[in-house]
Amino acid sequence: MKSFIAGFHDVIPISKLAVFDENEIEYLMCGITQIDVDDWAQYTEFKGGYSSSHHVIVWFWKAVRSFDNEFRARLLQFVTGTSRVPMNGFRELQGSNGAQRFCIEKWGTNQDLPRAHTCFNRIDLPLYSDYHTLREKLRVAVECTGGSISIKRDKLERRILCWN
Repeated sequence: MKSFIAGFHDVIPISKLAVFDENEIEYLMCGITQIDVDDWAQYTEFKGGYSSSHHVIVWFWKAVRSFDNEFRARLLQFVTGTSRVPMNGFRELQGSNGAQRFCIEKWGTNQDLPRAHTCFNRIDLPLYSDYHTLREKLRVAVECTGGSISIKRDKLERRILCWN
């Protein structure tokens, strides 16, 4: 492993990598695969009174479909700790103790942001009163978990989105 790291640093100096966190490096090196929302929804479990037909879950998948693929990857990163879909789809998603499906659990109030438990691939999603509130709270939760990167005019720039 030491030889691999030394060779890697010969190609990309550590000083150039120091400005990125591990999620940004993964994004830069691997890119984003197309995320199949139907597969994601099919292999999702529900807790706390939610089901696939509950109106909040219907809104959740509507929101996920409304986001571009980059934001879907960021949502996946927020909940699971990785922006990558397993090679054979969401049925093979792994958690801290092996196979662990994506899970949505009812929690909180309309004022709360969703929260994530990456070890368990679980998002705690409040019982929001309408679609627009759910979509906005989900967007804020994902964007306010640290930094992100964007590419503009062939220049990589780091943007800090939310720091409280």
